[in-house]
Amino acid sequence: MKVGIIGGGALGLAAAYELGLQGHQAHVFERAPFLGGQASTFNVNGGRLEKGYHHLFRSDTDMVELIHELGLGHKLSWIESKVGLFYANKVWNFGSPKDLLAFKPLSVLDRFRLGAATFYLQKTQNWRKFEAVTAKEWLEKRIGQQSYRVVWEPMLRGKFGKHYDKVSMAWLWGKIYLRVSSRDAIWSREKLGYPMGSFGEIFDVLAKKIEQIGGEIRTSVGVKRIVVEDGRATGVELDIPGNSPEENRYDAVLATTPSYIFTRLVPPLPIRFQEKLTNVTYLSAVLAILVLNRPLTSKYWLNIADRSIPFVGVIEQTNFVDTSLYGGKHIVYLTNYRSPDDPIYKMGAEELLEKYLPHLVRINPAFDRSWVHDYYHHKVDAAQPIIGVNYGQRIPEVRTPIKSLYLANTTQIYPEDRGTNYSVRLGRRAARMILEDHGQ
Repeated sequence: MKVGIIGGGALGLAAAYELGLQGHQAHVFERAPFLGGQASTFNVNGGRLEKGYHHLFRSDTDMVELIHELGLGHKLSWIESKVGLFYANKVWNFGSPKDLLAFKPLSVLDRFRLGAATFYLQKTQNWRKFEAVTAKEWLEKRIGQQSYRVVWEPMLRGKFGKHYDKVSMAWLWGKIYLRVSSRDAIWSREKLGYPMGSFGEIFDVLAKKIEQIGGEIRTSVGVKRIVVEDGRATGVELDIPGNSPEENRYDAVLATTPSYIFTRLVPPLPIRFQEKLTNVTYLSAVLAILVLNRPLTSKYWLNIADRSIPFVGVIEQTNFVDTSLYGGKHIVYLTNYRSPDDPIYKMGAEELLEKYLPHLVRINPAFDRSWVHDYYHHKVDAAQPIIGVNYGQRIPEVRTPIKSLYLANTTQIYPEDRGTNYSVRLGRRAARMILEDHGQ
């Protein structure tokens, strides 16, 4: 078979790799000049850094398996994570049950209720029982108003903005249940994985492997439309800057674009399927990356439980991996999730930096602007779909109503949160589905 794949992120590359392993030819088209999608990298002080922070959990077996298949297993390190919570102008340790017991902003009873609820979620495998209730409703009932107000509401608001009270408890279950698998024991701190050559190296090696087994990868090449004849996808029309449109014929086409982009590439779809695509609300990741001459905090992952601060998390990469990867400098992500009409999203790099810097003094009173050696600003659109109640009933099928046309994207990753591991899993699954449908 000859299969056209739209998108060169983890999902599209994994699908192309799986097709190649099975003896078929995949052509990958990526509009951007780079591969990796949301896990793509850029150069910082001689090292490669992800545009958006990335790590692996112990449960991320699909990505770990792929890394070993590519001969990069020796690059993968598992490191104890240092997690904190910023609340009431103080950084609290928040990475283990012992830390929770010492969290004085909550009463002893509230700490016990919060810990008991977390333990319950970690041990509950039937996530479907949480589908029909919002995280807000479930948490207020189980952990009480005070614990919800102090710990979870600020983080839900920071992550989902005005949609915070619509998020399904099934989504939060996934965040908590999967994290416990990264601990050696219930009372220990989690260990997270990172490939020391960066995730970018993984995608570079994967791309070379795809080409070695007969595939083709083209960057800076977009797809203008998917060609459909007699109800069947037969190819793609390429949009190549400076060139006339080019049409390529395929036995099947797999799109890995966000749902709203997919609708622009195809003829009108049946109303029920179209609604599943258009009723998805996405938030974009807005990332400010500071290159400092000294550490900002002692934490790798600092959740901000204070919505007067205009970002939701501080991820300090060099409290996780060694500064030698980045020429001895310290790397700090200030992360946000915003809609495209939000003022934060619309800000340019310098304006955003000026808005953020004063708040760093609250996190570390010694912070000074002179610490900033360099600064980067990235926006990743369609980074986070809003997972509402009964979301599972609204997920679009991978097999579309158009024969030989398939759609696989982050809206179909559920109940787990989107990530490279689940993109790899979905990509390989979509490839096997294509082969199955075509008798291969």
